[in-house]
Amino acid sequence: MCKYTNDARVVWKMLNGLFVIYKPANIPLLVSRQTISQNLCADLNKMKVRPPNPYVLIEGETNKQLSVSVRSSYADDILVVGPRYQVGDIKINYANHLQHHTSGVVVCGLNNGTKLAFQLRNSNSTRSYRVKGILGQATDDFFITGRIVEKSYCKFLRRSHIDRVCAAMQSSHQKKMFELCGVDIQSQAAYELAVKGLIRPVDNNTPMIYSIKCVDFKSPEFTLEIVSINENEMYLKSLIHELGMELRTSATCSQIQCFQYGLFNLNHALLSKNWNLSNIVKSLASCNKILDENDHLLRQTHPSLLQKEDVSLIESQERQLLLENRAN
Repeated sequence: MCKYTNDARVVWKMLNGLFVIYKPANIPLLVSRQTISQNLCADLNKMKVRPPNPYVLIEGETNKQLSVSVRSSYADDILVVGPRYQVGDIKINYANHLQHHTSGVVVCGLNNGTKLAFQLRNSNSTRSYRVKGILGQATDDFFITGRIVEKSYCKFLRRSHIDRVCAAMQSSHQKKMFELCGVDIQSQAAYELAVKGLIRPVDNNTPMIYSIKCVDFKSPEFTLEIVSINENEMYLKSLIHELGMELRTSATCSQIQCFQYGLFNLNHALLSKNWNLSNIVKSLASCNKILDENDHLLRQTHPSLLQKEDVSLIESQERQLLLENRAN
C-alpha cells in the first residue's frame, strides 16, 4: 500500500541504497553528481523540515525565584544557518565510472548505499557497450573530435570483413582468459573451467572482451556491440583504431554508449530531466529489489560467469550470429 508524507526527515531516512542514472555524453560525472545533490536538497527543503531547536532562557536574580522561558533559537534558524539540507550532507558514489565522451548507465550509491556501490564495483560485473566508428580517417586521440592525422580508402570494405576481424578479436580474448587464470589451456583444469562457462579475470586491471559483434554497417559508419570487463574509454577507442588497421584502412570512434551494467540496463536509468527526489526514491526501491533477488551481484565467489543473467546478452548475440550465418 502506497504511503505519502510531507516530512523531510522521513524521506531523508529513505535516501540510502543504489539508484541508476543515464549519463549524457560530454558531461563529467562530477557535474552530474552535483546536479543530483542540488535537486535532492531543493526538493527536501520544499517539504516540512525540522523546526529550530528550542532555546531555554533562565532570567532573574540568583537570590530570588528565577523565571524560565522557552523560545526558538536564532542560532538554529534557517535564515542564519542556511537551508536544513545542503549539498555537503549528501554522499554519492559510483559503481561504474563513465568518462567524458561516454554516455549510458551509471549505478550510483546514495548515502549508506555508497558501501553497496563499492561492493558492486569490486564484484566485477560485465558491461555492455554500443560503440560507433567511422572508417577512412584516424585522429590523434582516437575520437571523432580530435585532429585528423590520416585519411585512407575504405569503399572496398563490407560487413563480412568487419565480422571476420571481430570474430578473431573475440577468439583471442577468450584464449587469453585461461592464460590469466594461470592454467594450461591443454590441462584438465582448463577444461573444467571452460565447461562452466566464461571466466572472470583475477586482476581487475586487465581488460577482457567476452563478445564483440558488428550490429550495423552503413559505409563508412559502423556499430559494434561489446561485452567486456575492466575496460575504459580509451581502451574502447583504441579497439576501434586497431580494427581499422586490421581492415587495412583507418577508423576512429564516434560514439560510446554503455547500455547495461550487470543486471542494470537502460530501462532502469533516469534521464537528466528525472533527477529529482520522487524518481530517485522509486529507483532506490527498484534497485534494492534487484539486489534482494540477486545477492550474487555484490559477492562473486567463483571465477566463472555462472549467473544466467551475466551471459544472457552474449548468448543472444551468438544465436543471432548463427542465424545470420545460416541465412547467408
